[in-house]
Amino acid sequence: MEIKKIFNNNVILTENDQQQEMVVMGRGLAFQQRPGDVVDDAKVEKTFILENHAVSEKLAELLKEIPEQYLVISERIISMAKQELGVKLDDYLYIALTDHLGFALHRHKQGLQLQNALSWEIKKYYRNEFNVSLKALDIIYEETGYALEEDEAASITLHLVNSQMSGEKFESIVQVVNIVNDLLSIVKYHFHMELDENSLNYERFLTHLRFFAWRLIRNESTSYETGDDFLFNQVKEQYHEAYVCSQKMAAYVEKTYDWTISKDEMIYLTVHIHRVAARAME
Repeated sequence: MEIKKIFNNNVILTENDQQQEMVVMGRGLAFQQRPGDVVDDAKVEKTFILENHAVSEKLAELLKEIPEQYLVISERIISMAKQELGVKLDDYLYIALTDHLGFALHRHKQGLQLQNALSWEIKKYYRNEFNVSLKALDIIYEETGYALEEDEAASITLHLVNSQMSGEKFESIVQVVNIVNDLLSIVKYHFHMELDENSLNYERFLTHLRFFAWRLIRNESTSYETGDDFLFNQVKEQYHEAYVCSQKMAAYVEKTYDWTISKDEMIYLTVHIHRVAARAME
């Protein structure tokens, strides 16, 4: 392997036999070396492959300001998250998470604790990612000796979710959380009940609301527009109370986001609401 770029004395960019870019780390790996020199395999301690060329450019800039130790921590967290969640995470997460860790640890050392206003909602709506983020806090403690607050797990969760959304803007993730929270609140107040967050029906409903919220903020129509008036009227009659609740949700969406929910979407919402609120309708 040849050195393509030197980030600092301990981190370089190279390429494997499949022409994939790799970030390679090791103590003194790039000391007195230049691009084009052969990588000293004996000094290599850690490698990871990048699929996005632009990420290596931004990593180079970031590592001018942040110790490479934070990149090592990020790589551990990302590898663990991929295994735990079974999903593909965008390469940009190496930059976003490393940068976040640098800022979070700096604040922690200064005794500054910033609360994540969406921590409660994030913990509820992205439970798998949040549980992974709690393990990420353990990794950070193992590597640095600093025990970050649980609110940091919520922030890491947003980065993990964002990475699964192919580079969606961070603000969009927050907006989705707020929309889902508001829609669930409508269901709770309509039926005067708390929902069973451990039930399969709740998980299905939550998944549907997340996708619904993404379509809303992207202004996308659904891919299953059938125009089936018979089915719509049947669901409306059979699940009347759930349908009334879905009307409240539709009114909220139209008033707040100027977005009209289709009949087909009303069918899906009504069925999901009926399932998740079945206790209140028995």
